[in-house]
Amino acid sequence: MTIAIDTSQIAAMATQMREAVSRVQAAVPKPVAAPEADEHADFMKIFQAQLEQVSGLDQKAKDLGERFALGDDSVHLSDVMIASQKAGIALQTTVQVRNKLVSAYHEIMNMQV
Repeated sequence: MTIAIDTSQIAAMATQMREAVSRVQAAVPKPVAAPEADEHADFMKIFQAQLEQVSGLDQKAKDLGERFALGDDSVHLSDVMIASQKAGIALQTTVQVRNKLVSAYHEIMNMQV
């Protein structure tokens, strides 16, 4: 008994998997670049850039959700869910950084000099 393997279906599935991986890789946000060594590290600019990146992720998630709800066939539910999770994680991370900064500020202000 011989089982025939259809290589065209395997090739099509491999192509779909490569396309899905490339979509995910394209959607991953690039980290905020650190300032050059000879520049003064302006924390406010770095933090502002991070906030703008978080806002962009949130806007992208909302846009994908709206397009999916309106029946856009090019938007898949998995894309909407992934974008939503990325935006949520980015926001949670930013809030935690803010909390640590506020905590550090309070510790410095309460130091005995």
